[in-house]
Amino acid sequence: GHEFVFSNDDESLKSHLPDAEIILGWDFRGNGLPTYWHMARSLKWIQWCGAGVDGVLFPDLVSSDVILTNARGLYDRAMAEYALCFILMQVKDMQRTLNFQREHNWQYRLTGKLVGKHVAVYGVGSIGSEIASVLKAVGMQVTGIGRTAREDHPVFGEVLDQDSSQDVLSQADWVVGILPATAETENYFDADFFNAMKSTAYFLNLGRGSSVDEAALLDVLTNARIAGAALDVFQNEPLPADDPLWTAPNLIISPHMSGDDEDANTTMFEMFCDNLARYERGQPLRNLVDKERGYAAP
Repeated sequence: GHEFVFSNDDESLKSHLPDAEIILGWDFRGNGLPTYWHMARSLKWIQWCGAGVDGVLFPDLVSSDVILTNARGLYDRAMAEYALCFILMQVKDMQRTLNFQREHNWQYRLTGKLVGKHVAVYGVGSIGSEIASVLKAVGMQVTGIGRTAREDHPVFGEVLDQDSSQDVLSQADWVVGILPATAETENYFDADFFNAMKSTAYFLNLGRGSSVDEAALLDVLTNARIAGAALDVFQNEPLPADDPLWTAPNLIISPHMSGDDEDANTTMFEMFCDNLARYERGQPLRNLVDKERGYAAP
C-alpha cells in the first residue's frame, strides 16, 4: 500500500521530497535535506536508522512538527560485545601478542583478569545498560553515571549523576563512554577528566567522537598518564591517515563499526515495518526522539 523511492544523492532527494510523507534514512551528511527542507510539504515522519541522531538534527527539523524516531535498541548487544572484546584485548595484552607473533618472538608474560575489575559507564541508556549486563556477567563491578542520580535502575541499581562521580572515576579500572552528541557532552572527556583517572586505568569510547577531546587523550597516552584506550568513534570520520591518533601508544582504533553486526539490516527493516504499522494505525511510534535533547527516551 506504499510507494517506495530511493534517493542516493541530493538531486534525487530534491525531486522526491515534495511528495514524501516518510523518510527512512541513515546518512544525511550532505546538505540536501536542510537545503531542500522548504520543499518537504508532505513530510510527517523520519525513521533514522542510527541510535545517535546528531547527523539529522538541523534547526528546521528540530522546530518542525515532523516526528523523528531512531533505532534505539538495535545496536545494544553488538556494542556490548565489542566493549567486552576491547577490554579483553587490553587486559590480556593481545596487541603485543599479535605483534610478537608477527616478529616470530616467543615472549612469555603474565596478564590480568576481568573478575573484580571496576568499570564506570558514562551513559545509562539502552546501550550502556547492555554493556553493564555483559560486563557483570563476566564478574566485573559496574557503576553507571547518567544525567540524573537514581536508585532504581533495572541494571545498574544506583546511578550517579556526573557531578558526584569523581570518586568513582578515581577508582575505576575502566571508563566506558556511551554519551550522545549534544551541546552538554561536547569534549566532556577532557584533560581534567583523563587526569582524574588512575594511571593504571583504560578508557573506551563507543558513543560519539564529539564527546572526547582527542588532543587531551593523545597527551595522556603519550605521557603514560593512563594505561591505554580504545576508540570506535572520532571527531572527524574517516580518521585522516595523518592523524597522530593512529600511532598513539596503547591505543586500539576501529572504524565506527561497534554496533554493526551481520544481522543489523534485517533487524532494522523489521523495526521500521513495526513502526510503519503503528503509523498506519495512528498508534505511538517506538523510539520517539526528543529533538530538543537529542535522544530517544526509554
